[in-house]
Amino acid sequence: MLHLIWYVIVGFLAGCVAKALLHTHLSITWTIVLGIVGSIIGGAVTHLFSPPGGGRFHPAGLLVSILGAIAVLYVWHKFRLQLPRG
Repeated sequence: MLHLIWYVIVGFLAGCVAKALLHTHLSITWTIVLGIVGSIIGGAVTHLFSPPGGGRFHPAGLLVSILGAIAVLYVWHKFRLQLPRG
């Protein structure tokens, strides 16, 4: 359960930074989703170059999550995709 809360917190922080840097308005739900997807993508890329050792967390966790969220938001705008209204 604690992992799920941690994903939401890190996702929210990464999403907030990404949407602030790219001047995008998102609801809190989409901000969290953006950050979590960015974290997954960023984590996958870092694991390719530096497999995790015995530790629980990857060293560049939040920074790479933010970069992943920025990449996702950039691609989203590049292809002019729309968020579902709800």
